[in-house]
This record gives sequence, structure tokens and C-alpha cells, in this order.
Amino acid sequence: MRFELFIAARYLRAKRRQAVIGVITAISVAGVAAGVASLIIALAITNGMRRDLQSRLLGSTAHVDLMKTAGDGMSNWRPLVVRLRQLPHVTAAAPGMYGQVLVSRGARSGGGLLKGIVPAEERTVSDLLQSIKQGSADALYQPPGNPAALPPVVLGSDLAETLGASVGDSVQVTSPQGSLTPMGIIPKYQRFSLVGIFHSGFYQYDSSYGYVRLADAQRLFSEPDMISIISFKVDDMYHADAIGRSIEQAAGPAFQATNWMDQNRELFRALNLERVVTFIVIALIVCVAALNILIALTMLVMEKTRDIAVLMSFGVRPDQVRRIFLAQGLLISLSGTVIGLVLGYGISWLGGHYHFPLSAAVYSIDYLPFAPRVMDGVLVAAVSLAVSLLATLYPSGSAAAILPAEALRYE
Repeated sequence: MRFELFIAARYLRAKRRQAVIGVITAISVAGVAAGVASLIIALAITNGMRRDLQSRLLGSTAHVDLMKTAGDGMSNWRPLVVRLRQLPHVTAAAPGMYGQVLVSRGARSGGGLLKGIVPAEERTVSDLLQSIKQGSADALYQPPGNPAALPPVVLGSDLAETLGASVGDSVQVTSPQGSLTPMGIIPKYQRFSLVGIFHSGFYQYDSSYGYVRLADAQRLFSEPDMISIISFKVDDMYHADAIGRSIEQAAGPAFQATNWMDQNRELFRALNLERVVTFIVIALIVCVAALNILIALTMLVMEKTRDIAVLMSFGVRPDQVRRIFLAQGLLISLSGTVIGLVLGYGISWLGGHYHFPLSAAVYSIDYLPFAPRVMDGVLVAAVSLAVSLLATLYPSGSAAAILPAEALRYE
């Protein structure tokens, strides 16, 4: 062990004439540990929120959506879908028709976004039909048959709960795109049989989404053999913007493509801002702990003035004295940082193993996710050690400036 580190370790373990210095040192270690642990947990939650929101968004929606910029919808859409499906980097394409509706059952009702789909093709671009928890989507695969039978519908779990509906119940879907009469526009409505309830864990979809067969949606919205959107999956979701532009160019001037990054840009921007603000705010705990280190080392220098003078009279150089107190501050910071890393990663592991429930209506997801990363630990440890090292510069400089003759004059 180097001489400076040996002396620094002995100073930390030695009994002190002023007990308050030991208390402040312990508080410094606890403060650094609390700051580091809080930072690790906060960053793990932020990373988990981003990871879960992104994975659920990408599982529930397509990477690229193509819509018409003018007109009511896309007619003669079948050859267009076949042609666009052959484009480079496009792995799947599915036609669909969206419409805002009012879903009701008895006296209970809720607004929703109904999508008419071709189920076999929709499964290639979205995972929502694979997250059905009650019932089944098999009825959506059957072509319309008996006109007297109610057409099938699949609803999100929160929307079904709002309606008080379960599998097998009938619900009424009302479309504002009704027929024009002398009394004005009369909304069009159709009764559907609830055949399945999906639960994605993402509140936006569970509370408002529903699926019906494309032919049933066209009949409800009075749009015979037309679609309003073509959804795509691509081979590289992080290049969805460039691939979307190529799809838009191939489709023609009357079309516009949007991608998952544009649709959720504000959400991910808010998460990034939250991450930065959280890091800055909680890092103040480490700064407070660093002030405690400064106070503890300053008081220690005052207590050990005679000992420092004796060491310097034996030939210890001022730079060695400076390194003694730098090493002492580093040991305090290192102890707190290690304890904080263990606590932070331990709590993050427990949080990831035992899901803490959240209100999906407020946070969009139904449990608190944790995703600790090794690089976050490296960054937090580096910041903690750097801030603590800055706090030791003044007391170590004061110790190195002690004059042995002045310190020992009255001894």
C-alpha cells in the first residue's frame, strides 16, 4: 500500500478527539450512498418506462402508416397493397379502415376507435390480436355469412370494463357518418357480438380500440370496398422515416406516410427530458454529501494539524500531505458509491422481479418498470467520485500549506 493511502486509511479508522468528525464522515458516506442509489433507481425507472412504452407501441402499431392526403379513402386498393408489399425493406403490409364510433351497452357507453381489418394480414403488422385474454378472434376470420347473425367485434379490456361487457354480450356501435335526411344527418348504428377482449397493458389501446372485419367496417361507415390506411412493418424500425418516404414516393403524390417515431415524438422527447432533469435533481444529493466530505476533512485537518506538522518535520513533502487527504476523501466517496450501487441495483432488481402496480389511466402502463443499465452505473459512479474529489481540493490544499514550525511552536 502506498504511504499516502496507508495514512489516509489510518486516519479514517483512528479514534478522534472530536466525535462530531466521525459522525459527519458517516453522514457523508450515507449521503453519497443515498444519492448514488437514488440515481440508479431513477435512471432504471426512466429506462424501463422508455423500453416498455416503445415495445408496447411497436407491438400494438405498425412501423409506417400510409394514408391519402385528399378524398374519402383508397379505392382499387388491392393492387396497391400488393405492389407496395414488394418494396425494399417492407416485410408486411395490411389494409385497414379507421373510424371514430360510440360503443354502448344499455345505459353505459364509451368513445372508441374502430378499425376494420383483414385479420390474417393485420397479425403481420400488429400484435394486439395476439394479446386477447378473454374469448377469441377466430370469428373475425370467418367471412360474412348469415345476415341475421351479429357481426363479431374485439374490444380493449378497459373499454369493455367501461361498458360492463363480457364475451358473448352484444354491444351497439354508432357511427357519426350516417345518412343525410330532411331532418339532418342520422347516425348509423349496428349491433355487434363481443367475441374477444384484448389486454396490451397500454392504456391508450385498451381503453379505446376495437377490431371488426373490414367488410363490416365498410358497411358501418358506408364506404363500399374502400380503405383509409395501409399499415407496414419494416426490417429496421429505426429507419422507418426513410423507408416511409420511399413508400410515399412509390404510392404517388396523393399519399402521405407517417411512422411510429413521428407519431410518438413528443412522448419520447418528454421521457428524455425527464431523464435529464431527474439526473440533475437527484445529483444534488451527491453534491450535499460532497459538502459534508468537505466539512469533515476540513475539521480533520484542524484536528490533525500537529500530526501533519510532525510528518512534515520527518521529511513528508507537501504534495504527499495533499495526496493523503485526497485519498481520504476518495475512500469516503468510494465507500458511499459502492454501497449506493449495491443498493440501487438491488432495489432495481426487486422492482423488476416484483411488479409494483400503477394506474394505467395516468401512466399509460399498468406497472412500474425497471431496466438498470451497466453504463448508467459507470456514469453515476464517475460523477459521484468527481464531485467528491472536487470537495477534497480545499482541505487537502490547506493541509499541504501547514508550516511545521508554526504548528509546533507552542507544543
